[in-house]
Amino acid sequence: MLDVSRDEITNGSLVRALVLLAVPLVAQNLVQVAQQIVDIFWLGRLGETAVAAVGVNIPLTSLIFSVFMITVTGTQVLVSQRVGADELSRARRAVFHGMSLAFALGITMTVLVFVFGRDIIALFGAESAVASAAVTYLVTYSLGFPILGMGDAIEMGFVGWGDSRAALYINVVAVGINIVLDPILIFGLGIPGFEGFGIAGAALATILGYGCSSLFGLGMMIRGRDGFTLTREAMTFRLSDFRELFDIGLPMFGQRAAAQSVRVLIIAVVTAAGGPAAVSAYTIGASVASIAFIPASGLQSAAQSVIGQNIGAENPMRASRTTWVGVAIAAVGLSVIGVIQWFIPGMLTNLFVPNVSQATYDLTVDYLRILAYGYWGIGVMYLLGAGFNGASRTKTTMVADMVKYWGIRLPIAAVGVLWLGYDVHAVFWAVTLSNCVAAVGFGIYYYFQVSDGMTRRASRSANSSVDD
Repeated sequence: MLDVSRDEITNGSLVRALVLLAVPLVAQNLVQVAQQIVDIFWLGRLGETAVAAVGVNIPLTSLIFSVFMITVTGTQVLVSQRVGADELSRARRAVFHGMSLAFALGITMTVLVFVFGRDIIALFGAESAVASAAVTYLVTYSLGFPILGMGDAIEMGFVGWGDSRAALYINVVAVGINIVLDPILIFGLGIPGFEGFGIAGAALATILGYGCSSLFGLGMMIRGRDGFTLTREAMTFRLSDFRELFDIGLPMFGQRAAAQSVRVLIIAVVTAAGGPAAVSAYTIGASVASIAFIPASGLQSAAQSVIGQNIGAENPMRASRTTWVGVAIAAVGLSVIGVIQWFIPGMLTNLFVPNVSQATYDLTVDYLRILAYGYWGIGVMYLLGAGFNGASRTKTTMVADMVKYWGIRLPIAAVGVLWLGYDVHAVFWAVTLSNCVAAVGFGIYYYFQVSDGMTRRASRSANSSVDD
């Protein structure tokens, strides 16, 4: 029912192609959210120290995993363009290069964590018990970086090929194994005489789950799905392929790293503006928003594949039309979610954190309503980013995000709180205004770039590459 052929992607209904590719990706993201909830459930039974230790690791691991955006985006875009151009052997080779590069980057990040992990955790200023547990979790988790990175490249290879269901299957395997192993490796449940590894067990459950899923994905590649298979011919190293992966993916690493660093600064401004209650409200709002944006994230990934394949198939106008169709779907869909959120902010607050102070509750309700006004802008930014990324213009997406975070959001928040003396509501409005202003500006820029022949040039470039 969710099958979509390459012919449908390049010649059929755009709405159907986008929706059929996006549905498994949205389900995949929801599965990952479920895994995080289960992790917190079991870690909570270890005590507040374990939960706080994982909390310290969240921004750090997010920053570390931004490195894999090089192979995630590079692999998907390169594969989709080559599939669209009917260069299937080169598409398979792109996946092999993405896997190899991700594995090498993972080993590098593991070594860096082993050497500098303790010093980095110390920068967060956590109390000794939390810091010690955080180091244990990070070092254990880092053992899985190479296989985690390789698994992500395999997933994006399938998505770029037009088979998003395979990515869903890979994640279901990972999360299913993780959920089963969590209570066993944390507490030793079900194994007489084994008391578990504590917080290290949670990290082990995650990397074992994703390790098995990566092997599962590799098995699907070796067996083959719709022509997507790992052949002996594909397992050859070409510097030109690594160079293309870096050219496409490196700006996405910069984009993700810039966004994560701004969030750290924003939290500092929130702390100055309203103390613990404001930080709690901001954190709850960010958690709710991250779930609300799952459909847009899935749609963006689907659109990148559709756009990339049409670029490769020399359908530049269809590629740009895909972007606008995706923008319309995302804007309407996220607006509906925003309206629902505006009417039930109190219910959402109690759902995420049942027992909060009245000050935190009031601020969270305000923030959720303010966020709702700008949800459409987030959806638009996701899909315009897909339009540029699918055309290999990832540097443009990086600049747009940097303008949104560094040029609009942070200045408004900092000036409002630190100079004009407003309370934390200045930060809340800075988030929503930056989403809306950036979406309008990015949309205008995309329109003029397409009018100037951006997709036509991308199509010519994708089809003029010479195999070395």
